[in-house]
Amino acid sequence: MKILFVHNNFPGQYRHLAGALARDRNNELFAVGSSTARPFEGVRLLKYDMRNVDVSGSHPFARRFELESNRAEHVLYALSSLAETGFRPEVILAHPGWGETLPLRAVFPAAQIMLYCEFFYGKEGRDVGFDPEFPAIGADGEIALRLKNAATLLALTESDICVSPTAWQRSTFPAEYRRKIQTIHDGIDVDQIKPNPEAVFRLPSGRRLRRSDEVVTFVARNLEPLRGYHVFMRALPRILAKRPRAQIVVIGGDGVSYGASPPPGQTWKQRFLDEISERADTKRIHFTGRLPHAEYLRALQISSAHVYLTYPFVLSWSLLEALSAGCVVVGSETPPVQELIDRDNGFLVPFFDTDAVADRVVDALAHPSRFRSVRKKARQTILDSYDLHRICLPKMMNLLDARK
Repeated sequence: MKILFVHNNFPGQYRHLAGALARDRNNELFAVGSSTARPFEGVRLLKYDMRNVDVSGSHPFARRFELESNRAEHVLYALSSLAETGFRPEVILAHPGWGETLPLRAVFPAAQIMLYCEFFYGKEGRDVGFDPEFPAIGADGEIALRLKNAATLLALTESDICVSPTAWQRSTFPAEYRRKIQTIHDGIDVDQIKPNPEAVFRLPSGRRLRRSDEVVTFVARNLEPLRGYHVFMRALPRILAKRPRAQIVVIGGDGVSYGASPPPGQTWKQRFLDEISERADTKRIHFTGRLPHAEYLRALQISSAHVYLTYPFVLSWSLLEALSAGCVVVGSETPPVQELIDRDNGFLVPFFDTDAVADRVVDALAHPSRFRSVRKKARQTILDSYDLHRICLPKMMNLLDARK
């Protein structure tokens, strides 16, 4: 089968699928991505460069779409050069979020287009306007927010079939397009991401932590409000006061992936650490930065309580990985977290209730034996519905086979 991946950060969400397809020598695979795309064995990668694109002269409402149009132009050049080699994909797997899908139908009109539908922006029931601590966007901001969907809407119109990782993420898309969208998660490698009672995690100081220690973990790509970093930090004084042996492991970068930027010259990480510094024993709060996956997994495996908080937004892989590793998860009572966590396999707390977050964590630290069944049911949730090799990947392969 001839397959083309189009993804700014290839392989991105297609990592497992691309690997499975590459193992079949009958498949011919190409990918188009930006300078951040990574080589992938068995897939020939064409990169484009988006440096020095200036959209400051455009109307503010149009800047995102102009940037996406510039990106589409670069993708068009890459696709045209690929077409000149005689390659004609039967299926194109693409993420519509950056405008890369705009030239697909023009260059390869006969291909089946399968979109990865991650999120559709909107003002109601989603991340924007959820947190009263940050300013409302106003009428101009609402218009700009709606326009962020322009390229995605064009892609949906031209697509043949789509996939969304959770039912709630699928529900954010307009009703008239949902008939095209199936819910299939990317999948979790449960054979790799699993409990390990012998795991040892080394702190930046060199100290080693084990399952017998009291360890609270928090993970986000970047430490920012959209992922509840500020709520987590405000819960720490209460946790640290009640559990004098607790160690806090915070994994994530200092930048911004989503949502509001911090004030100039500041990071969200430091701002909220400074906020609690006089009320908490900060020597027991350990910031690791981003970690290699094996080290990150060891942190989950020694965790006594794992906190996952998010605005109503794209679900992080880290939540599913924490469940697969058998963590006791304290999660925010927000979609799509509620799809994964119920009373048996973890705990849901109101997003803004720092005392509720702290008290659930303290309970897990104080009475670890009570939560053995929670750990088992957490992992079983992933085994039953999100197992990469036995459930999610076969669903995707069947979907592709049906495109032939």
